[in-house]
Amino acid sequence: MNADAPGLPVKEGYIPFAGYRTWYRVTGTGEEPGKFPLLCLHGGPGATWNHMAPYEQLAVGRRVICYDQVGCGNSAVQEPHDPAMWTTELYLAEVDAVRAALGLDQVHILGHSWGGMLGMAYAVTKPSGLVSLLVESSPASVPYWLKELDVLRAALPPQVEEVLRRHEAAGTTESGEYQQAMVVFYDRHVCRVRPYPDWVVATFAGIEANPEVYFTMNGPSEFHVIGPLKDFDIVGRLGGIEAPTLLFCGEFDEVTPGTVRQAHEAIEGSAFVVLDGCSHMSQAERPDLALGLVRGWLAGVESAR
Repeated sequence: MNADAPGLPVKEGYIPFAGYRTWYRVTGTGEEPGKFPLLCLHGGPGATWNHMAPYEQLAVGRRVICYDQVGCGNSAVQEPHDPAMWTTELYLAEVDAVRAALGLDQVHILGHSWGGMLGMAYAVTKPSGLVSLLVESSPASVPYWLKELDVLRAALPPQVEEVLRRHEAAGTTESGEYQQAMVVFYDRHVCRVRPYPDWVVATFAGIEANPEVYFTMNGPSEFHVIGPLKDFDIVGRLGGIEAPTLLFCGEFDEVTPGTVRQAHEAIEGSAFVVLDGCSHMSQAERPDLALGLVRGWLAGVESAR
């Protein structure tokens, strides 16, 4: 049984994908009339499903599906491979593979952080059966977001920012001094709850245990993006999204309200909500607000159909 959604059955398994295998987890057994399943896309890139676990509480009258993206967590790749394989295109294909394997002909998609970037990139392809798109704390343009990050970094204590800049310039971001300085930013803009909930701990532990995807695509930290993802920018394509879309983020989010507003303004008819008192992990900081918002959105979209 699922600790986050007591009494709801859970099924786990693997599906073949790209010569490897993708681990999945389904909470709930099926959909009541008029309801559709919710597919959750985790962040990183290179994190694990764990930070989406709170949304399993929504598996009442619908299934909630989480999975570890290939190369991550339970879908880790042990075989020799080229790290250049980790691309947005690979993960877009994986969304289709998961949907096909699990029979998700009509589905809501909820992506958090990188998962929301993936969700937006998927939605612009106009996939069939996308009932709605929910985007939590995700930039549509990383170059724009990096400018916003500079503003957040400038507000850090000067000695903290000096440590961060020095190690970033020297390429010594694995040092203990850098890691300690990172925590100051994370406490303000990533998760403001102490101690971290177990599922947040598990998410960070998953990256630490298997950091290749994160380091390859992103970089050494949430605010030092130096991998290929630094060039991710689909703002000009967002007008092609046809599914009803909800975007939300936290008041103190590392993916700033201004960053998310940029996507909102590019997606015609989208809704945009900023959650008071939250940063990047609103489902940890104010689960009442985050889960209530998503629950209400799903019900509203379904009733309108």
